[in-house]
Amino acid sequence: MAMNLRLSPDAEAALRREAERSGRSQQEVVREAVSRQLGLSAPNASSDLGALVATGTVRPPRTPHRRAATRLTLPAGTTSADLLDRGDRI
Repeated sequence: MAMNLRLSPDAEAALRREAERSGRSQQEVVREAVSRQLGLSAPNASSDLGALVATGTVRPPRTPHRRAATRLTLPAGTTSADLLDRGDRI
């Protein structure tokens, strides 16, 4: 189900911080919170990543997901495949 959600400025800032801290999208954080509030998921294993971290299967992310600051522009006539150092390209 799709819906619009209006948050207070404090809730919006907290949501952004949690998404950045956990490396998940804001949508994932909200879905998890709703599921937890409605009793649809266990509080300790609230996300797949949380469950894997809790069991020691994986380590938590060292740095949160960040948007790239700048985009690289290739010179005219150059493709990303040209940048690969491979002799088996097609």
